[in-house]
Amino acid sequence: MQLNFLFLSALCGLTGVAMGAFGAHGLKAVLSPEMLAVYKTAVDYQMWHALGLGLIALLYQQTPDSVHLKWAGQLMFAGILLFSGSLYLLAILNIKWLGMITPLGGIAFLIAWGLVAFFAYHSNNKT
Repeated sequence: MQLNFLFLSALCGLTGVAMGAFGAHGLKAVLSPEMLAVYKTAVDYQMWHALGLGLIALLYQQTPDSVHLKWAGQLMFAGILLFSGSLYLLAILNIKWLGMITPLGGIAFLIAWGLVAFFAYHSNNKT
């Protein structure tokens, strides 16, 4: 099955906007300022990486045989789920151990961006 990174990017953007609105309007009076900041971090990272996933989608459409872009897209999506997802749950449910999952999402983001950089470098230096 071929992953549709553009679809996943749009879905992450859509849910990021929804989660941001829910946090701003539905959770502002419920969460502590500290947990609201955690929630906002989740929204921010989801939105930025939804855009990153969109970039990967566009590059992957042009170079569908790129293993680096395929892995970058998969890791970017996994990072959104792990990083932002764990922070949403941490903020809403106040389950502290969920914070241990967040760095796994951060690592997925770092590897994904590294793979995009690797792809860009090698695509630019083909002779």
